[in-house]
Amino acid sequence: MAQKTKILAFAGSSRKESWNKKLVQAAAEDLVGPDVEVTYIDLADYPLPLIETDIVSEKDLPENARKLKQLFAENDGFLISSPEYNGSYSGVLKNALDWISIRERDATTVYEPFHGKVAGLLAASPGRAGGLRGLEKLRVLLSDLGVMVLPEIQAVGSITTAFNEAGKLNDEKTADAVHKLTQKLVKTTKSLALAA
Repeated sequence: MAQKTKILAFAGSSRKESWNKKLVQAAAEDLVGPDVEVTYIDLADYPLPLIETDIVSEKDLPENARKLKQLFAENDGFLISSPEYNGSYSGVLKNALDWISIRERDATTVYEPFHGKVAGLLAASPGRAGGLRGLEKLRVLLSDLGVMVLPEIQAVGSITTAFNEAGKLNDEKTADAVHKLTQKLVKTTKSLALAA
């Protein structure tokens, strides 16, 4: 039996009613299949202090940082929906990624939980651009961490009216673009696993 492709899906927001959480959950449903295992997490369930060199050097990683590091290491790819803050990604997301990237003594690579993984990026925003500027900066950050980021990114604008009562995207063109992104994520992740 072929090994399942594991995808970790989450939003770069801890806000309870986050549109990005809604978008990534809708997109993650599109990933479900017999050969794909999707794990959805909420960063609000993994609160972390602001990363500080003194904290890192004086004691072990916070328990939630260790849990996130384990989740990132166990999965083959990431589906991330990131809000845009002042033309960039959120502080919550940056802080989590910084904690996860801390190298422990037994790590075989500098960014072990990220190295060789694939990411598909989404964004949701009430504005027309849909958070596009933030995704471009997030692409750079993830690439620096050793993640292959798919060139296809999907920013959904006017998000407050983008979903129907069933939680599906209203616009057929947008829904199709999200679908293509999720399928490309699975296909690319599988191809890299076979090549390894």
